[in-house]
Amino acid sequence: MELLRTNYSSGAPLEEKAGYSRMVKVSPFIYIGGTTSVLPDGSVYGEDDPYAQTRYVLEKHVDLLVRAGAKKEDVIRIKVYTTDMKYAPEIGKAYSEIFKPVKPLFTIVGTTMLNRPTQLVEIETDAVIGATLVAE
Repeated sequence: MELLRTNYSSGAPLEEKAGYSRMVKVSPFIYIGGTTSVLPDGSVYGEDDPYAQTRYVLEKHVDLLVRAGAKKEDVIRIKVYTTDMKYAPEIGKAYSEIFKPVKPLFTIVGTTMLNRPTQLVEIETDAVIGATLVAE
């Protein structure tokens, strides 16, 4: 079986400088790397607001999925890293507003810090194009 790989950039300067992709598609499998709410000008969207940061990043991931020919219903796993587990309710609220009907795997992991003190969440997303939901 031949698997075709496509690398996608979000245009962030660090991607090219460090040599990584924001998203990699391998045939129907899509992996979006850890993403924070950094805006194109380098500022942080929703500083000190875990709900706003989560919502911003998840919407960005949905847009990336569309670029790769997928949709949010193809998402099978979302992993959120947060600098404080007390933010879990706000993170969960933003997640549910977008993904509750899809019901992918969803994990929140506490970590001591991210790149900047105002960044509170970093999110990874995995999807499989055409993953048909079957009732258990």
